[in-house]
Amino acid sequence: MRLAIIADIHGNLDALQAVLADAQAQGAEQIVVNGDVVNRGPDSVAALETLLARDDVSFTLGNHDDLLRLWDARSADLPTDWFSDPFWGATDWSATQLDRAGLLHAPADWPMTHTLKLPGLLPVLIAHGSPLHYREGISDRTRPERVQELSAGHGVLIGSHIHRPAQAQVGGVLVLNTGAVGAPANGDPRAQYLLLTAGPVGWQVEFRAVPYDRAGVLARFDSSGLLDTGLSAQIFREEILTSRSLYTPYWQWTEDTGTPRTPHTWAAFLRRQLTRH
Repeated sequence: MRLAIIADIHGNLDALQAVLADAQAQGAEQIVVNGDVVNRGPDSVAALETLLARDDVSFTLGNHDDLLRLWDARSADLPTDWFSDPFWGATDWSATQLDRAGLLHAPADWPMTHTLKLPGLLPVLIAHGSPLHYREGISDRTRPERVQELSAGHGVLIGSHIHRPAQAQVGGVLVLNTGAVGAPANGDPRAQYLLLTAGPVGWQVEFRAVPYDRAGVLARFDSSGLLDTGLSAQIFREEILTSRSLYTPYWQWTEDTGTPRTPHTWAAFLRRQLTRH
């Protein structure tokens, strides 16, 4: 059995299509979509439609898949000031696009975890973040005691969410992170995913990185109207250009320093971040 585990597509259809073609060429029989199909990029509707049309796909719920539904419902689980803050324009735009397409609630029944058990192989537990919360990332940096708590007796623990591939052996648990299809944050612009193969000596792990032309998705930020929604869309586009995490550190910096989130402060922050690399 050969399984492709893909995640963090984030509305980037070109990257998704490249990964699906590569997974087919590698002989993947099943695909687990480990959350965050939508939001951030311009192609949330097309990406979700592409995956829902396939019969070889299983889903887990990602934080962005859930966020758009919470946003549309003006959920009390989100800070009330977000709904009037223009910084969240891109999120509002993506939720509206999915709602118009009748797809906003497609993730409603996606589970938090996916398990895989085959005779003679270590059981596999897959979740977007961790099995306990879709915003808790796991990687080679996760504390050993936390790995033991999260793995719950499974020999392989697979997450996504952090947008970079990772692998570590922690005690008797193999910890893996898929990396991101649509918005990598490890400096590599290629679309990244995990290929897992059942072999005679156990699970064989291969991290795949697939080249694709980013010109199309970058242009659609503008042609779709997404870029007109404001600053967050500009940041999401810059993340695809740089293959770096920018949105989260910018948000945290503004929170820590009390700095307003404006194009001026974003430009200053971006200059500082890029000079570090």
